[in-house]
Amino acid sequence: MIKNIKIDTESRIPKYQQIIDSIIHNISTGNLVIDQKIPSINMFSEEFYLSRDTVEKAYSILKERNIITSIRGKGFYISRTKLISKVNILFLVNKLSSYKLRTYNYFINTIGANSHTDLHIYHCDETLFLNLLEKNKSAYDYFVIMPHFKTEELKHVSYTDNVIKAIKSIPKEKLVLLDNIKPGIDVKGIEIYQDFENDIYTALKEGIEKISNYKKIMLIYPNKAVYPYPRRILHGFRKFCVEHKLDFEILNEVYDDMILKKGDLFITIEEADLVNLVKQVREDEYVLGKDIGIISYNDTPLKELLGITVISTDFKIMGETAASMILNKEKGSFKVPFNLIERESL
Repeated sequence: MIKNIKIDTESRIPKYQQIIDSIIHNISTGNLVIDQKIPSINMFSEEFYLSRDTVEKAYSILKERNIITSIRGKGFYISRTKLISKVNILFLVNKLSSYKLRTYNYFINTIGANSHTDLHIYHCDETLFLNLLEKNKSAYDYFVIMPHFKTEELKHVSYTDNVIKAIKSIPKEKLVLLDNIKPGIDVKGIEIYQDFENDIYTALKEGIEKISNYKKIMLIYPNKAVYPYPRRILHGFRKFCVEHKLDFEILNEVYDDMILKKGDLFITIEEADLVNLVKQVREDEYVLGKDIGIISYNDTPLKELLGITVISTDFKIMGETAASMILNKEKGSFKVPFNLIERESL
């Protein structure tokens, strides 16, 4: 294995970095395979006339990135053989919805080929999230986290005390908080977020001229979903309706055989509720957008095709901005645009 390692004494690249790059190159070319033993620190330093500290530093970094592992009394072994890139990223998502997947795909397309991103889903579960973070906290250059959690009563919570503690343990230069942030946490890393309360309030206000033509507004907010939604959506909706003196009601779901009346306007969050509602509107022979209005939360190509008005964050900007800030080594907060997109259903 040593014969494949190249150390250039005339290069300005630090010797420890040359060791790292050479081992990674030999993995990518197949010269090193998983579980293969590599030379000890002493053997390596003697062969290349390097200080023991230099080799130890290189091995320490390779261990942090989970590229090699050490077994006490036996030595060092290759522990990872998938393509290793210059930047390793752990992407933690609370659920694999179409919106989260789109954000992830825009991120991947922008971050480019010089990175390797591992996607993990923690299903809004605090314990699973903490375990994933603890297991991988030394293996990645960046941690992109979408923080959404649930209580035992299936209520949404953005952060718990344990989650805050875990996030604060991540070096600030490695942390990217995406989609949902908690005011008061001094991250000093990258924050790219929605403002759930003010977003829905402002977006609905954009459409007040048409919305005010309806007699009653119903928000379909799943009270106990497997993946619960931020309650700040409720606060923003109530604020909008009260401020504009609109009759409103909050429902848990679109029930089968829902009582529909001309002049109703529904705001749906989940896809299943939207499908059920459109089906009932058609069965009752109401005209969508005239007799019954529908606004759906978060845009998709299918909603555009069906002419469904949406209030939506820009997932493209969210994913691309996160990747760009990593590539440019930027820090700071960025509020993602959230807009009303009017179509035939309003």
